[in-house]
Amino acid sequence: MKAILQRVASASVSVDKRLVSSIGKGVLVFAAVAPDDTPKEVESMAAKVLKLKIWPDEAGGTWKQSVQDINGEILLVSQFTLLANTRKGSKPDFHGAAGGDKARELYDHFVSKVQELYDAEKVKIGVFQAMMEVGLVNDGPVTLEIETNPAKSQEKSQGSMKKQGKDASEGLPASLLE
Repeated sequence: MKAILQRVASASVSVDKRLVSSIGKGVLVFAAVAPDDTPKEVESMAAKVLKLKIWPDEAGGTWKQSVQDINGEILLVSQFTLLANTRKGSKPDFHGAAGGDKARELYDHFVSKVQELYDAEKVKIGVFQAMMEVGLVNDGPVTLEIETNPAKSQEKSQGSMKKQGKDASEGLPASLLE
């Protein structure tokens, strides 16, 4: 499973020009289900979304509080295009995304798990397989990519950096690493 998580001041989803869901301060999560995903990956993603520390604390310490800690809201939007392969040609290949029935079943499980682990009234959703208009005011901006089953190529590139004695955080501002 793959997700893009954005810290937002507000976000909304409309279908056919009609507002479906909206949130205030919290996270907007675009989520995609891969063909080999299982309920285990879905549950892991739900926990990660809720526990990821992306807000400062009251003392100004960065990366100290999660959406649960700030009592924020969550907007979940299904987006199979996150799993597109764009390596060849100019047309995206979507074979990396799960098909309709499996994707719906696991996405619904993801939504249920986030609602179960948090306050269901604070969890809003888009419309599965609909053409949606998503509006947001990104806070930061903070946008993170999360994968429950990272690609082997990513693991290889990180291993290569370690062999070269480099750290993935090399060159980042110190304030981001606190």
